[in-house]
Amino acid sequence: MKKIFHILLLLGIVLTSWAQGSNALEQVKADPRKAYGTDYPYPYEKVALTKAPSGYKAFYISHYGRHGSRYYWNDVLYREMDSLLNKAHDLGQLTPVGEAFREKYNACKGELALGVSELSDKGWEQHQFIARTMYNNFPEVFKNGGDVYAISSLVGRCVMSMAAFCLELKQQNPKIEIREESARKVLDGVKPDDRQNPLRHRWPRSKPRYEKNRGMFQGKDTLRNVIVPRVFTSTEGLPGNPHHIGSNLINLYTSLPSIGHEGMMEGIITDEELAARWEAENLGGYSWVFGPRYDMIPILQDIIKKADDVLNGKTQRAADLRFGHDTCLGPLTVLMGINGADKDPEDPYEVKNCYQTWETCKASNLQLIFYQSKKQGQDILVKCLLNGQEATLPLPSDQFPYYRWQDFKKFYTDLCNSVQYQ
Repeated sequence: MKKIFHILLLLGIVLTSWAQGSNALEQVKADPRKAYGTDYPYPYEKVALTKAPSGYKAFYISHYGRHGSRYYWNDVLYREMDSLLNKAHDLGQLTPVGEAFREKYNACKGELALGVSELSDKGWEQHQFIARTMYNNFPEVFKNGGDVYAISSLVGRCVMSMAAFCLELKQQNPKIEIREESARKVLDGVKPDDRQNPLRHRWPRSKPRYEKNRGMFQGKDTLRNVIVPRVFTSTEGLPGNPHHIGSNLINLYTSLPSIGHEGMMEGIITDEELAARWEAENLGGYSWVFGPRYDMIPILQDIIKKADDVLNGKTQRAADLRFGHDTCLGPLTVLMGINGADKDPEDPYEVKNCYQTWETCKASNLQLIFYQSKKQGQDILVKCLLNGQEATLPLPSDQFPYYRWQDFKKFYTDLCNSVQYQ
């Protein structure tokens, strides 16, 4: 009977994970901006969470968050767009829509040039929202104040995201004591693949299995061919080939909501057009997060060690916070198999059922909430939230979304130990 129970339990986990991904196309249709993938701005949603088991209360939180919305990550896009539009104007090769776009672009290009890669106002607000939501969801963790340790990568937008989060947390309860740190010595816990990390290792990489069957996917992306003529009457004599020009237009468009300039490209691209090509884009997104998944083992080890330190009384922290990048959080979700992201399907049409690019959106975050019982001898429980939503882990549980910490620790410790760096 016990064996049957565990089989049914594991089957339930699989079915739950499948259901979360099976409606991916419906989710994109309902909110086409999800097709922006990693450019999708964090949604301000209030989510109803499952009540803790009887007698249990949250007492510790372990967190990893991507920086919030930002200006485009390098200045090449802005510089190329500036020279392209002005050259086309001089040659008389802009459509009326293109001329309107050029005027709007020129009006704010100074702001764009100054803002390159930096956190935007929206990015600051996103982390305020997430911190406030964390506090309100788990007030018992911070009821008496408590110590919080926050670390960040060396990149400014991550440091500022940390500042926004911690200031909001402090505002919720001034008794909270927060130590913030951005230094090379903490990179293994927040951005282990940083070249400045003195502990950096080279971990094995591999491609997802679907790639050998990618030819099965019958999706052809023609959006670049459609949008370029909406801006230019001709691309002859312009810098860059039409494919590159189209890519730049798409990249700029999806970045605009993060900086408050959504109307700049009206008449050029629509959210619905991007949604129609999302599944094909999601394939590339999965390869992007799948390959470097083992690079994130140090983050997972940091999560386990710091939680153990709390449980063993070595520290009295209420929370450990980490602020980094999508290049870390995305692969970490695959490494941990959150919502089935580690499934590695052979069928390219199944990829959308285990990973969706918008899960690594601006300010995306992972929260592990730890619970203890008033009764002596009871198991420590842990719940996983991905972007505020209760998420599945590849572990047995008889009271989902809660998992036994000992199961969590053993499974992921064994996983980390099974991979050797070079």
